[in-house]
Amino acid sequence: MRNLDMTTLRSFVAVAEQGGVTRAAAVLHLTQSAVSMQLKRLEETLGLSLLDRSNRSISLTAAGEQLLGYARRILDLNDEAVGRLTEETYEGEIVLGVPHDVVYPVVPRVLKAFNAAFPRVKVHLKSSSTMRLREALKKGEADLILTTEEGVGEGGETLTEMQLRWTGARDGLAWKRRPLRLAFCTMCIFRPIVLRKLDAAGVDWEMAVESDEDRSVEAMVSADLAVGALLEDSIPPHQEAIAPGGALPDLGVQKINMYMRGGRDEALSHLADMLRQGYGAPRAPVSTAAVVSVA
Repeated sequence: MRNLDMTTLRSFVAVAEQGGVTRAAAVLHLTQSAVSMQLKRLEETLGLSLLDRSNRSISLTAAGEQLLGYARRILDLNDEAVGRLTEETYEGEIVLGVPHDVVYPVVPRVLKAFNAAFPRVKVHLKSSSTMRLREALKKGEADLILTTEEGVGEGGETLTEMQLRWTGARDGLAWKRRPLRLAFCTMCIFRPIVLRKLDAAGVDWEMAVESDEDRSVEAMVSADLAVGALLEDSIPPHQEAIAPGGALPDLGVQKINMYMRGGRDEALSHLADMLRQGYGAPRAPVSTAAVVSVA
């Protein structure tokens, strides 16, 4: 019988999910050569080629695609077993705040892995605007939050950056009309950024909807009655990014930042590390530099 090694499976899954050895090595905190050796070892164990290395980018072979599903299930079961056997050490509740437009795809994967490792720690997901999440952390109503911001505030750390894009209905024409009709929630962090960019570019605009509900904004944009702005990875399938050339100003990039309450909490620190790994950010040094006191 040939036994699959957990370490090689983790490297294989990381390469498949991250799209290459370099990013997988950063997530796993290993060298590229170590990850490559583990992949080679896994292929030798199975006697199969799992990765297609003929192109500049690495892709899975048919055997690799088949193994990926098994590997994820094996790792999930392993992590669940370890978590159940050590669960008496960690218990409690964590309130995680995340803006709705950055929930997918990282957060669900992180929550699943965290639950397997800490099954007796309940995570409550709070989805709201960046401004409200910052206020919730300050009031002690959240333990850890993610935000979308142009910069990073005191006590925060940047996990990644994403392009902010103009969005409209598929094959829509709203972006051509003047004054430009806009749809934003009243508390949307992108709203003042967009207005500032439009004013600087001399583009006339008017607000087409005043609402605290994301669904109302989404409906106006999808109906081609207004345009909005979203991170490029969060544009819904019934909308599309607008590429109007020079008709509208470039909106730049947004930072995905993380803020955490002060105090020592091993489970919370693990959750923060999992989020760092999920976004490909390096593990933070052991210090209090990345926490915010809510006292």
